[in-house]
Amino acid sequence: MLQLSVKGCLCLWGWAVWSSLGWAQAFPNRPIQLIVAAAPGGPSDVFARQLAIHLGRELGQPVVIDNRPGAVGTLAAEALLRMPPDGHALMMTWPGNATAKALMPRVSFDLTRDFVHITQLMAGANVLVAHPSHGFRSLDDVLDHARKHPDALTYASSGNGGSGHLAMELLKQRAGVAMVHVPYRGGAAALNDLIQGRVDLMFINQDAVIPHLQTGRLVALAISSGQRNPLFPKVPTVAESGFVGFEAVSWAGLSAPKGTPASVVERLRFAATRALTRPMRARQESMGAQVIGSSPEQFRDFVQAEVAKWTQLIHHAHIKTD
Repeated sequence: MLQLSVKGCLCLWGWAVWSSLGWAQAFPNRPIQLIVAAAPGGPSDVFARQLAIHLGRELGQPVVIDNRPGAVGTLAAEALLRMPPDGHALMMTWPGNATAKALMPRVSFDLTRDFVHITQLMAGANVLVAHPSHGFRSLDDVLDHARKHPDALTYASSGNGGSGHLAMELLKQRAGVAMVHVPYRGGAAALNDLIQGRVDLMFINQDAVIPHLQTGRLVALAISSGQRNPLFPKVPTVAESGFVGFEAVSWAGLSAPKGTPASVVERLRFAATRALTRPMRARQESMGAQVIGSSPEQFRDFVQAEVAKWTQLIHHAHIKTD
């Protein structure tokens, strides 16, 4: 009788393993939809399309981009939640998803509850840059001026609630200074006015400012990542400049609807990690981005920390979307 029980257990165990492998091998069985909260042609869309090519090769199925811009990423998130949780519909998660619930009064989803977070793909620092006419050479110069002349300095952003705006609000809060926010509809217009001297400062993604730093049209004062960036080795972090623990980065990851099977999540994580190897890694690093490829648990914890940090800041500063 004992022998039969052992055999029975072994048979059940073997069936479970076979079923799990069968499910993993059956996925994916059709093209995968990657929902992106950005319009075609922008930096996020370009990154997503590069990822789609390499991810599709790893999975053996095409990855099709579905652009859903608008409403701080809520249109993309809500579209994903209408999809079956089988791994064939994914979203490129970004900071807007982490701030949407705090910025907008009627958001129907909870980023920490309604999604499975597969992997963080990359992170990109924001660089604090100034027009050279002011003579600022460090973050201390800016803050000294701001303390002596409250609300005299203006800082641009790509829009209310964007990563550059939140980075500056976090700095203002930590430093106890007052500056005037000038929101634009997009980073290109904001950067152009900074170069023209119409505004004084801004935090902006590192890849956007490289050519302007090389020509001397802008001066880099600090970087918002936890460590210095290899493209700007002489530019200190904000944390190094007296604000321990300061970090405000742009990032991207992959998420799926809640209920997506663990075997499918692992298959996607493995494929995404392989997709981030060269030449995609080399391209991102050449623009100053950090390629990550974290585990689902690590990305889940990162998302929770981002939501908590920025929700607190947004409520404290009374920030609203445009």
